[in-house]
Amino acid sequence: MSEQPQNRPLAPAAPSARRIGVYVCHCGGNISDYVDVQAVVDAVKDEPGVVVSKHMMFACSDAGQQEMEQDIAASNLDGLVVASCSPKLHVVTFRGVARRAGLNPYEYSQANIREQCSWAHTDDPVGATSKAIGLVRGVIARTRLTEPLEPLVVETTQKALVIGGGISGLRAAVGLADLGIGVFLVEREPEVGGWVGRLGSMYPHERDGRDLIAHLVSEVKKRPAIKVFAGAEVVSKAGSFGNYQVGIRVAADPPETITVAVGSIVVATGFGTYGPAESEFGAGLDGVVTLTEFKELIDATSGSLRYRGKPVRSLAYIYCVGSRQPAGNEYCSRYCCAATAHASIRVSELDPKVRQYHLYRDIRTYGTFELLYTEARKDGAVYVKYPDDAPPVVTMEKSGGLAVTVRDLLSGDEELEIPVDLVVLVTGMVPRKNEDLVGILKLPLGRDGFFNEIHPKLRPVETMVDGVLIAGACQGPKSSAESVASGLAAVTQSASVLKKGVAELDPLVATVDPDKCTWCGKCQDACPYGAIEKLSLNGREVAAISEAGCKGCGGCVPICPEKAIDLRGYTDAQITAMIDGLLQEAMA
Repeated sequence: MSEQPQNRPLAPAAPSARRIGVYVCHCGGNISDYVDVQAVVDAVKDEPGVVVSKHMMFACSDAGQQEMEQDIAASNLDGLVVASCSPKLHVVTFRGVARRAGLNPYEYSQANIREQCSWAHTDDPVGATSKAIGLVRGVIARTRLTEPLEPLVVETTQKALVIGGGISGLRAAVGLADLGIGVFLVEREPEVGGWVGRLGSMYPHERDGRDLIAHLVSEVKKRPAIKVFAGAEVVSKAGSFGNYQVGIRVAADPPETITVAVGSIVVATGFGTYGPAESEFGAGLDGVVTLTEFKELIDATSGSLRYRGKPVRSLAYIYCVGSRQPAGNEYCSRYCCAATAHASIRVSELDPKVRQYHLYRDIRTYGTFELLYTEARKDGAVYVKYPDDAPPVVTMEKSGGLAVTVRDLLSGDEELEIPVDLVVLVTGMVPRKNEDLVGILKLPLGRDGFFNEIHPKLRPVETMVDGVLIAGACQGPKSSAESVASGLAAVTQSASVLKKGVAELDPLVATVDPDKCTWCGKCQDACPYGAIEKLSLNGREVAAISEAGCKGCGGCVPICPEKAIDLRGYTDAQITAMIDGLLQEAMA
């Protein structure tokens, strides 16, 4: 059954005669160290509709869930309130508790008293407790007005779109095809392969990046379910989750746009590399190169290392160029330290006599990559730690050589001047410029400019747009192995929905009362997801909201001049009741 736009107003729920259970979590001390959980339980146990009020050490534990299920059955509860951590972490957990106990999962509500109380007010336990009581009272008031809701069921198209033909996108395409899902693979460049397709030996497996990509390309060609569009771009998206119509502009003479129907979209557009500004750490001087350029130089060298025909007898690596910079790219690019250590080892293999100086702020060769750092030092590389506020200075000597001046914290903060033949600026990953794609897919961006997942641990490849997944370095700096792993995670997430043929969506969406609506168009302008359209109904023009397209953000509700729009689960009446509950504690 496919989803249709709807205009059904919500029937008001009666707050009387409710039977609500309230559970306040200690969170193993995360909450109870600063919030008096017993005081919270005592304060709300006589609230209208509350028949069970208790605290527990870990509400999310198996024992805690079983206790709630037993109470729901024994006390015939028709509402559930859990006061614990962020709903982002456990909304699925506690909806599952309600469902297993025979309670409608959308009559469960959660109060966040960890992030909003105990963690925010560690210096004021009394205030944290008072705030927690107000939050729980507000959530109880909202729960008294909840009503049973059922998930929205939509049919899904068993095809997927993969955007990006790097190692993550190629592996995702192969994985989807192997699960019986048709794939459209779109790559902006004339050829697939991405950054890995330009690399030689890679750490830690020492396999050639070009060979890895060649193998993946051959696997793609073996699978007729995969259709590759190189030199192409995504230019439009319509429809809703499970049934997207995506426009792809393909290379032709003249260029043409084709439309494909897909159930999910995997974005694997990769990353850009930081470009140092003129004179930044000597950028622009002869003999100053980026890590990417240096890697290409090493891969093309079989004998002694030479740069522009001249032998390289000494070189300096300057770390964190464009990374961990205040008012710049403040994040760590993660892969750079290990990649530089690997490059240093390769130089030693080419010529053990080359003197190598690593000028660093911190070394972050996480996990097993620590072995690369150790091996580079054993090969004779010298590591010099410089202060955060005194980066190295690169100058050109009169002789035409380069000199690097640096303070060495490991030798008593002495200033060193190191003459070298080559300077390698260890540049990190930056977000790839994809403004058009961001607008078309409504992709959420993090503060660092990379695409943002819903939750880094619980939902690491999903975005706020249902059916649009992110994989690889487009969501943050990653190694090739990590990029492949996230690509396969996106495959799993897509297949888990598409293979069933139908998908269930949250019913917490906006609704329109057609008797009040006069169609001014303000709601359509406010909707960031294109879920609102004009509909002719009984000779009148009214707003119609696509249930599958709506994300329940509520942005259309306050701008409606006729108050014709409400939001399921967060109706005006429920929000007003929550505010009244909060104010009750504020006035106490």
